[in-house]
Amino acid sequence: MPKMKSNKGAHKSFRKTASGSFKRKKAYKSHILTSKSTKRKRKLRRATLVSDANQKKVSLMVHN
Repeated sequence: MPKMKSNKGAHKSFRKTASGSFKRKKAYKSHILTSKSTKRKRKLRRATLVSDANQKKVSLMVHN
């Protein structure tokens, strides 16, 4: 049986923290930025954690 391959897209999108959870970037920051407020765009810059519901799925894709 061959080894399982990690999902390379997920591997580049998520970073594991020291506590074992995953960091991710926020969506809606790529284009059509003129209609979004400065406050909204500033808040989208910050990274956030993956939700508890998706934690297991992400760890399987990343294989950490």
